[in-house]
Amino acid sequence: MDFTHFNEEGKAHMVDVSEKNQTQRTATAFGKIKVSKEIISKLLNREIEKGDVLGVARVGGIMGMKKTSDLIPMCHSIFMTGCDMEFKIMEEESEIHIFATAKTVGKTGIEMEALTGVSIAALTIYDMCKSIDKRMVISDIHLISKTGGKSGDFHF
Repeated sequence: MDFTHFNEEGKAHMVDVSEKNQTQRTATAFGKIKVSKEIISKLLNREIEKGDVLGVARVGGIMGMKKTSDLIPMCHSIFMTGCDMEFKIMEEESEIHIFATAKTVGKTGIEMEALTGVSIAALTIYDMCKSIDKRMVISDIHLISKTGGKSGDFHF
């Protein structure tokens, strides 16, 4: 078995994608954060002292997508042609569902950017709400779909 992130000497290196074709690529990731009923109530009534939690989490998620190659070793720098964050407050479950979509035209996938966007958005929500309750749980971060590239489309 060939490991693509190791050279012939067994040392870590970034995969060379220069011979790959450019294709249009998208990726959407999902994650959720379980919060207290009090946090849900304060979010819905815009009573969080630190401000617009989901607005700041949206910006944080987008910034995370843009900085992915700075955070993940061997991850290529990717020119994103677009990205978006979406949040759904699930009042009954006391959860916030997070969706991140990233788009590019390039030689390598954009899945890591979408996953990073979800992760940073969830951490931002945690940071802005921790003064109310620190028992929040971030979970279920995963890729739900991707298009383009040699491996084709994927849907979870």
